[in-house]
Amino acid sequence: MPSFSPSPSPLGKFAWAVAVTVAAAASVAPTAAYAGITDAPRAAKTSLSVETIASGLVNPWGLQFLPDGRMLVTEKPGRIRIISTDGKKSAPVSGLPKVYARGQGGLLDVRLATDFASSGTIFFSYSEPRRGGKAGTTVARAKLVLDGSSGGGRLENVTVIYRQTPAIRSSHHFGSRIVIDNEGMLFVTTGDRGSQSKKAQDPSVPIGKVLRITPDGKPAPGNPTKPGWAPEVWSIGHRNLQGAVLDPATGALWTVEHGARGGDELNQPQAGKNYGWPVISYGRHYSGGKIGVGRKKAGLEQPVYYWDPSIATSGLELYTGDLFAGWKGNLLVGGLAGARLARLILENGKVVAEEKLLTDRGDRIRDVRQGPDGAIYVLTDDRTGDLLRLTPK
Repeated sequence: MPSFSPSPSPLGKFAWAVAVTVAAAASVAPTAAYAGITDAPRAAKTSLSVETIASGLVNPWGLQFLPDGRMLVTEKPGRIRIISTDGKKSAPVSGLPKVYARGQGGLLDVRLATDFASSGTIFFSYSEPRRGGKAGTTVARAKLVLDGSSGGGRLENVTVIYRQTPAIRSSHHFGSRIVIDNEGMLFVTTGDRGSQSKKAQDPSVPIGKVLRITPDGKPAPGNPTKPGWAPEVWSIGHRNLQGAVLDPATGALWTVEHGARGGDELNQPQAGKNYGWPVISYGRHYSGGKIGVGRKKAGLEQPVYYWDPSIATSGLELYTGDLFAGWKGNLLVGGLAGARLARLILENGKVVAEEKLLTDRGDRIRDVRQGPDGAIYVLTDDRTGDLLRLTPK
């Protein structure tokens, strides 16, 4: 499925879900190159209680918990709001830079610095307008000053720490998630900008890559040192990564990325490796034609798991809580066009079962996070999007 499609109105969500189901049924059935990396057996069903914490969010994109339990939510048009534990929305946080809010572009992810409690530092990614109508993915750092009386806040000392180059005249495939590793370095995911897929194979260009940078935006120590590789590049050959999470126990990074017509992928990107796009893919061109050389090639990595038909993956969480019995160590993946939350059960790094959650709602799931209470919080992508809290029934 495309990684962008118009958001349905609230009244059209059910029709949207039906249309996706019909399209999925009409898709060509996948054939795995290796057994066990798609169509995992169905997991035991979980009964959920779904509570709407806040509504009326305009295409919410990124979610982050503050130490006091409140939440930062980015809205794609270029706003950050603070949501109280009882669902009250603040006025937009002031001080954000202008964003390129077109197509898939806008304000994207947000992440607290490891020393946020003392520094107030946050990181955020966005599509930045550049000269000549072009745009690129940018990462900035700022101090978030909270206003106790209003429940809102402002950004101070906004500093761009990284800019994706070259800028492209395109409103597609910006990525972008931010993950802080166990050494305090930032993983940043980028997309291939839609029209620049060949650059995903060029290790000197930060397009279609996983990057790893310091909190100041410099190449991180321990990155690959390979001939022709930009020093900030961690892995190459990615299409459009919109979900990323760190396993805190192992330090491993997990990502999900959009395929084309089929072929959404779950990967565990490792330093210096090539994940294949657009040379290999389990998807097809929208015309139905083969992508690259097919599904495998020596020297290129296979995904841990893939979806065909696509669910349009966005948002990724590794569950570490106790509220959901038996979920510890499971991955949770948002589906936009697939209108679901996928729960993946892992054994020895492989997906052994999958559960499809929230399929009766027709919501486009943009982001998923575990809360400090062990509940699961998801953002729905809509012009009147919701922040939902999921607990066991």
